[in-house]
Amino acid sequence: MRTGFFKNSFITAAAAVALALVFTPAVAGPIRILALGSSLTQGFGLPPGTEFPAVLQARLKAAGIDTIVINAGVSGDTSAGGLARLDWSLADHPKAAIVELGSNDALRGLPPSETEKNLSAIVEKLKSAHVPVLLCGMKAPRNLGTDYAKEFDPIYARLATKYHVLLFPFFLDGVAMDAKLNQADGMHPNAAGVKVIVARMLPYVKTLVAAARKAGH
Repeated sequence: MRTGFFKNSFITAAAAVALALVFTPAVAGPIRILALGSSLTQGFGLPPGTEFPAVLQARLKAAGIDTIVINAGVSGDTSAGGLARLDWSLADHPKAAIVELGSNDALRGLPPSETEKNLSAIVEKLKSAHVPVLLCGMKAPRNLGTDYAKEFDPIYARLATKYHVLLFPFFLDGVAMDAKLNQADGMHPNAAGVKVIVARMLPYVKTLVAAARKAGH
């Protein structure tokens, strides 16, 4: 009888452990966000810790959102360059992605159709990997003429609609052309400018993280 008692007790305990494993939610780890971009992401001319990925991660942490923002920015990179290294970047197993590319395409006067083709391939590859995307819009330098701007500027909204991804309309919103928020070259944000970018983008990134969580990441 004592043997039966211990046997039944063991079965009951085992069942309790099994139920606990089934009904206890998994502990959610940090969401790994790939920041794929150019010098604007990489942090050209900025002291360490003041670049876009670092500031974004800090702001998310302050908001109680656990993330690791991977700095995959390369100074001078074009949309073609970003596409060429995307497979390597995906090896970091990101669960969400911010795509900031195209500014160097425009600075070089590359055909907008090529930029759109490359960005389209990047978004498609990320979506195929089940990585939610936040696409950051860019604007063509106005010294290239109105015709070029009319071809280039709408690329991002068109892709966001086509692929049903989040869109931050203009990465340099509130920063472009403001001398107080840019470095001496007038093109790259200073530390204060990065804070403005992050503050304006933060609600979009929160939505991106929520999408990653919903996707089971």
